[in-house]
Amino acid sequence: MRSIPRFIVVMVTLCGCVGCDQVTKSAARAMLASGVTESLFADSLRLQLVENPGSFLSLGASLPEHWRFGIFTAAVAVLLMGLVFMSLFARRLSPARFIALGLVAGGGISNLIDRLVYDGRVTDFLNVGIGSLRTGIFNLADMAILAGALLLIFRRYAPLHRPA
Repeated sequence: MRSIPRFIVVMVTLCGCVGCDQVTKSAARAMLASGVTESLFADSLRLQLVENPGSFLSLGASLPEHWRFGIFTAAVAVLLMGLVFMSLFARRLSPARFIALGLVAGGGISNLIDRLVYDGRVTDFLNVGIGSLRTGIFNLADMAILAGALLLIFRRYAPLHRPA
């Protein structure tokens, strides 16, 4: 894909991820009381406001603050710059791959914005499941990161067409 359409696709992906995630997090902070769980759709969706100082499933939340900043803010910022650069300029990337990198970077940037604005914490508010089989509490940025990672894996191991 030529560079201008690629730039547009990557920027739309990044802005869409960050915009949608930040709007939903803002709505969650405005409408949900901390610690109170709202149940929807026969309890298959729960809304619960949580400020997460760690990463996925609160990993690293108990680290000292300077380590959390170094890992989850500074190092992640460098990694995200690399992902954006790669999605824009790496040769021989298929459209699916640079979109996938854009999804991972967009979700990461939105969570990084939270860390910078909310004292190192990321706003999470979604929980899905049936009965006691439930996910951890997450946000739309986490969904974008997961979708991008799955797209990268799928594109790596699933051929576009089967040999005859």
